[in-house]
Amino acid sequence: MPANHSAEMYKRVKSILISQPKPERSPYFNLEKKWDLQIDFRQFIQVEPVPSKEFRKARIRPDEFTGIIFTSKTSIDHFFKLNEEMRVSMSGETRYFCMTEAIANYLQKFIVYRKRKVAVGKRTIEDLKPSLIKHKKEKFLLPCSNLGAKEVSSFLTENEFDWKEAVMHKTVPSDLSDLSNVTYDILVFFSPLGIHSLYENFPDFKQNETRLAIWGSSTRQAVEDHGLNVNIYAPTPEFKSMTMAIEDYLLKSNKED
Repeated sequence: MPANHSAEMYKRVKSILISQPKPERSPYFNLEKKWDLQIDFRQFIQVEPVPSKEFRKARIRPDEFTGIIFTSKTSIDHFFKLNEEMRVSMSGETRYFCMTEAIANYLQKFIVYRKRKVAVGKRTIEDLKPSLIKHKKEKFLLPCSNLGAKEVSSFLTENEFDWKEAVMHKTVPSDLSDLSNVTYDILVFFSPLGIHSLYENFPDFKQNETRLAIWGSSTRQAVEDHGLNVNIYAPTPEFKSMTMAIEDYLLKSNKED
C-alpha cells in the first residue's frame, strides 16, 4: 500500500480506508455522501481458533476447572467450540464470571443459565472482585487470545487465586496483499494491532502524503514508534468520535478555494 509523495498539510481528501469490517450502519456513510468521498472498510486483523490438537499441548482440560472467567463474547465462542472438538462437557455446577452484562447474556446461547452460577461485572475485573473473593476456593480458567488479558491476569495473580490462562484463539494480521497497488488519502486505525498488521503486510510502508487518523493513546504510541505522523486524533474533549475528528480535518482540507 504505497503512499503518495511530498507531504502537504490539509491536501484535499478523496479517499479514506477504515481498518475495520464494514458495518451495516455507520456515521461514515453520512460523511462519505456529504463530502463526496470514497470510504472503504477493511479488517486489518482477524481472529483464528487454536486447533484442538495444538491446544492439547498446553495440557489443560477445561472441565477440571470450577470457575470460568469470560472477558469477551469471542472468548465464549472459542471456549465452547474447543470443548466440543475435545468432547469436553462442563459440569452444571461450573461457575461463570462475565466482565459485562452483554457477555453474560451471550453466555445463555451455550449453557442452561442459572443466575446463582453466573456473576456479572459492569466493565472491569474489579467489578467482579466481590464475587471472585466469595468463591476464592474455585479453580479458575481464563480463556483468552494469544495477546492475553493483562489486567485480569495481574488481578488474579496479585490476589493469589488458583488460576490458569488458556489461549483458545489468536489475533493475527489479515492478508492485505490485494491492496499493494492501492492508495488512500487517509488511513484510519483504532488499535496498535492495526499498525502491526500494516507493517506485517507492507514492511516498507512510507507515510509521505498519506494522512493517519488515530484512535487512542496506545495506537498513537505505536504510530510514533514507527516514526509516523498523526494527522487526526480522537478521542479528545472536542472530538469524542473519529468521524467528528475527520470531519474537522475535512473542513480544512476540502474547503472550496
